[in-house]
Amino acid sequence: MEIGAVFADAFGRVRGEVHAVLDGLSQDELDTRPGPEANTIGWLVWHIARVQDDHVADAAGREQTWHAGGWDERFALPLAPGDTGYGHTGEQAAQVRGIAASELRAYYDAVHAATLAYIETISAADLDRVVDADWDPPVTLGVRLVSVVNDNQQHTGQAAYVRGLLESG
Repeated sequence: MEIGAVFADAFGRVRGEVHAVLDGLSQDELDTRPGPEANTIGWLVWHIARVQDDHVADAAGREQTWHAGGWDERFALPLAPGDTGYGHTGEQAAQVRGIAASELRAYYDAVHAATLAYIETISAADLDRVVDADWDPPVTLGVRLVSVVNDNQQHTGQAAYVRGLLESG
């Protein structure tokens, strides 16, 4: 199996879970916090897409889909232009609301397509390339891609859990 196929499978699993979590949700369900400072499903899916977009675009040396596709303008969130949600306070997370499930899905799908286009171009040797020297040890492409998949899987699981809470309560 080629390295691109491994990552395509991993990111494809995230995509499937994103779609399953969003399927049939109302705006109220997307924007409901299960606790006073808890993240909403809308925030979690937005964050999944933003982190993947930011990290993969940086590794690929291309503009983020967020900006190139005009998603930043479409969503019109009261956040800094490059915000990914990393380190958000409860107050900041609460500002990510009012985005329809269809729009969240469309943005995620655009990011997913850009991710697949990039990973089709990489080889096993590319995985050792340093993409972020600000960490000790420096972050390689392989570590970055695994990190994005891991982060996305964790947050997708959280979104599924929140959906389960909303459906049971």
